[in-house]
Amino acid sequence: MKRIINCETGKITERDLNKDEIAQMQIDAEKVLIAKNDQQERELAKKSILDKLGITADEAALLIQ
Repeated sequence: MKRIINCETGKITERDLNKDEIAQMQIDAEKVLIAKNDQQERELAKKSILDKLGITADEAALLIQ
């Protein structure tokens, strides 16, 4: 369902998504999932490095100031 709001009149219209909008929504959802996975991988890599160094994130931040 797509909600269209006319800001001038305040009229709200709802309609079903068309085929192209559904396809785009699926593409966007995949991009979000990929971005989340990338972020998790970066966080795990950061944690791994900090663990190897035996320091916390706060201590690492102090080192680069």
